[in-house]
Amino acid sequence: VIYVNDHADTIEAYFKEHPPRTVADAQSKIEQLTGFKRSPTQIKAFLKHIGMKCRKVGFIPGKGSDPDKIEEQEQFRQHQLEPLLAEAKAGTRAVFFVDAAHFVHRAYLGFVWCFTRIFIPSPSGRKRFNVLGAINAVTKEVVTITNESYINAGSVVDLLVALADLGLEIPITIVLDNARYQKCPFVKDVAYFLGIELLYLPSYSPHLNLIERLWKFVRNDCLYSTYYEDFESFKAAISGCLEKANTDHKAKLESLLSWNFQSFKKVQLLAV
Repeated sequence: VIYVNDHADTIEAYFKEHPPRTVADAQSKIEQLTGFKRSPTQIKAFLKHIGMKCRKVGFIPGKGSDPDKIEEQEQFRQHQLEPLLAEAKAGTRAVFFVDAAHFVHRAYLGFVWCFTRIFIPSPSGRKRFNVLGAINAVTKEVVTITNESYINAGSVVDLLVALADLGLEIPITIVLDNARYQKCPFVKDVAYFLGIELLYLPSYSPHLNLIERLWKFVRNDCLYSTYYEDFESFKAAISGCLEKANTDHKAKLESLLSWNFQSFKKVQLLAV
């Protein structure tokens, strides 16, 4: 495939600011910029030649793209979160990341290797299995409080008591978001009584909460492309996955739950 090198820099500069969504988009834009029409195969080869890959677009929550918010997140990570994790690694503190997940009993569509397209039944109900979890940043042990109604301040207090009942002989810090039911006086008073430190994440910062990655792992491991005829088997699959987090799944989670946190300081934002 021969491309006119005189246009390569122009195309590369344009695509850095306006990434094409498809090969067809790239083909059309290259023709507009250069007057040359190439086949989709040639376009794909050219995009790879100049260092481009088809990557999944990430997202920044809410107002997380605001420079001041990004700086706040960076300061939190460097001066509060990382020192705590250093203590956890040294064995002088237990750090747990806390969050709730709401698993609806429905069809979770994914990909499978097959000879013809496969369909799975979708459960008719809309029952929901709520899990409030705390994962130990070092051991990957998961402590959970579950119900089929709502996660509220009472659920958080139950989780605090469960963590205190572990009998750890080192200070406990839990890292959690700013959900109203987690910041209420009831939760703060119980945490103080139990001697558990509450470290609240900056707003719009789910990328700094390790347990978010655990919920993604659960969906991939036991929900996508899997059919559960009844709600009980659905709940059992999720609970079983979480119970094995620091045993059967520990090797996988060591990589997935590494302490490498996404920074938005230098990411490229898609142009409007």
